[in-house]
Amino acid sequence: MKRRALRDGAVTLAIMFAVFIVSLVLSYLLSSGDAVSALFVFAVFLVSFLTDGYLWGFISAAVSMLIVNFAFTYPFFHFNFTLPENIVSALIFTTVALLTSTLTTQIKRTELIKREGEREKMRANLLRAVSHDLRTPLTAIYGSATTLLDNYQALSDEQICSMLRGITEDSESLLRMVENLLSVTRLDGGSVKINKMPTAVFDLFDSVIAKLNRRYPDVKISVNIPDGLLLVPMDALLIEQVLINLLENAVQHAKGFTKIELSANPEGEYAKFSVRDDGAGISPELIPELFTGRLGKGDSEGRGMGIGLSVCESIVRVHGGRITVTQLSPYGTEFSFSLEGASYELQ
Repeated sequence: MKRRALRDGAVTLAIMFAVFIVSLVLSYLLSSGDAVSALFVFAVFLVSFLTDGYLWGFISAAVSMLIVNFAFTYPFFHFNFTLPENIVSALIFTTVALLTSTLTTQIKRTELIKREGEREKMRANLLRAVSHDLRTPLTAIYGSATTLLDNYQALSDEQICSMLRGITEDSESLLRMVENLLSVTRLDGGSVKINKMPTAVFDLFDSVIAKLNRRYPDVKISVNIPDGLLLVPMDALLIEQVLINLLENAVQHAKGFTKIELSANPEGEYAKFSVRDDGAGISPELIPELFTGRLGKGDSEGRGMGIGLSVCESIVRVHGGRITVTQLSPYGTEFSFSLEGASYELQ
């Protein structure tokens, strides 16, 4: 609240000072102050539009009235509130401030209501995605655990190990979903502070591939990074989560893929990260829904991971970037995003 008041005060001061200087110059060049009142009316409008509430608009109106009366109205450099034109100017300044502040306040309230509506919509989509995505591993865990309890004596050691392995994998999947859910709700709620540190892309990719290999030991991921040292400011744990989610999305939903590539390349002051596959691609009509959390694993034509891609979008957004998806020719899909502040040294 204090920071906003300081900002609004600085905006008001800057606008009033600039208009005052321009008015002095015009009065000197034109040898007339006819345009001054219009300039200060415009200043009151700008202040009322750019600041919150009514206070600064009324302050600018009062200051404008005093400046015009004192410096630009005969007798110059004296206050005179008896002339009718000065009274009319005061009324005009006050009316402009009132109308503009009222309109601006209404617009901001409308935008706030719209944002709240979008948040509620996102929460509903997340709830639907979570209920859908959690059901599958929970059902599998429950089924395997029940079978083990009811038929333990009749099962072979190999069957028991297979069921326990399935319970472990489904539990890991469930844990990742919960982590994604916690991340997206915290990020969109603004409670997570991004701790950006210069991170070597080679080390980041090494950690990502190691974790993915533990989950999918039979899937080979090709890595493409420059030979030199590519450093990018980021919250390494969050960006790692993004890359793992994108790679898992390709492994689970890129129908018919034969290769998946993880790459990073310097592009000026940015570093572009990409996850590519040569699968069947995504239906174009589903692309706008990918990062909303509305598409779940049951969308056979889509590539949705429920909340997984929503997490990716949220993390990249709080890093100041934007994640995009591109259909490759003739087949395949590329998810990519860029992070600012990259530095590259060829070694």
